[in-house]
Amino acid sequence: MSDKKSLQDIFNDDPFGLLNVKPLSSPARNEDERLVSSFQEVLDFFEKTNREPELGKGIQEHQLFTRLKGFRSDPNKMAMLKPHDKFGLLNYVPKEVNSITDILEDDVFGLLEDDSEGLFDFKHIKKPEDRASADFVARRTRCKDFDRYELLLKEVQKDLSVGKRKLMPFKQEILKAGDFFVHNGVLLFLEKVDFEEGVQQFRSGSRFRKDGRTRVIFENGTESNMLYRSLYKALLDNGKAVSEHIDKVNEKFVEKFSNITEEDKEAGFIYVLKSKSDKQNIKEIEHLYKIGYSKVAVEERVKNASQEPTYLMAPVTIVTAFKCYNMNPQKFEQLIHNFFGNSCLNIDIFDSNKQRHTPREWFIAPIDIIQQAIQFIISGEIVNYRYDAVNKEIVAR
Repeated sequence: MSDKKSLQDIFNDDPFGLLNVKPLSSPARNEDERLVSSFQEVLDFFEKTNREPELGKGIQEHQLFTRLKGFRSDPNKMAMLKPHDKFGLLNYVPKEVNSITDILEDDVFGLLEDDSEGLFDFKHIKKPEDRASADFVARRTRCKDFDRYELLLKEVQKDLSVGKRKLMPFKQEILKAGDFFVHNGVLLFLEKVDFEEGVQQFRSGSRFRKDGRTRVIFENGTESNMLYRSLYKALLDNGKAVSEHIDKVNEKFVEKFSNITEEDKEAGFIYVLKSKSDKQNIKEIEHLYKIGYSKVAVEERVKNASQEPTYLMAPVTIVTAFKCYNMNPQKFEQLIHNFFGNSCLNIDIFDSNKQRHTPREWFIAPIDIIQQAIQFIISGEIVNYRYDAVNKEIVAR
């Protein structure tokens, strides 16, 4: 360093070229130039693909989409870039937001396309139906005189297990005191209802509405005095009705059917038909008969049999018919069906519109057995017999 007399000597003594600074290839761009350059990449994309950048098409396109959205949302940037917008990408009019629908339709990022994040999953708030179910259980208390009902409820469970009773779809018109129902797998007995009629106000106006406190006994030894309409809603949501004991149905029917005189009123016809179908799976069934009911003459009822699924979409032969008096013919029909229920034909029939049907009035039993069963109904002896489908005979209970 002692040999160096001036700064120039030092600069001249640079064997490694550390002081040689290369000039910039181009001068530094200012902010406006960077904005135009950024917009130019969007223009290049549009010119190449003939469309605006979209979501879900890769990271680079996502960046261009976000960039264009940012330009459109900033009036100052739009003014700066307008002279360079040769494709009119900035001619964008923001949508007015006047409703929730406007917000949902302007979901440019697709955030509302699915609910993968569980936006509508309530973790700490019960749904209305859950609250109703909880209230249904919460209103129960221990039944102090459960010994009066325990054996009855056990008998109903036994009847269900052996087919003497059945579970049926629940309807409001069958919610009556003295009947049994099942809610969430729990058998219950509606002992009584103290009905009251009152005026209730609704948006559509005032209406008379029947409601009242009940006494409901559950098979687990609890009871409830819930409102009748609360019980109805709970059963409608997840409940079944329990049918009457089949032997009691038989007894009631026979009681009404006996003692027919000339003064009694004709109610309809119970008929027995045989199919004339040419389908092999039906022709090969021996002793196949339809037992049904008609309010009009049987000949009139079956004249279009070939067009009706209940007649297996084929003509039929009338084997026999019985007039019905002083009773509910549907009950008569139900009694026959219960008696021969274990020999019911299980078949699917398709109508002319290719709709599937499953007729339930065709039974496999010899005609003499069917006629004997009808005579037992008329005489009242049917309650003492059952049909043995294996041996095709009527046997004592």
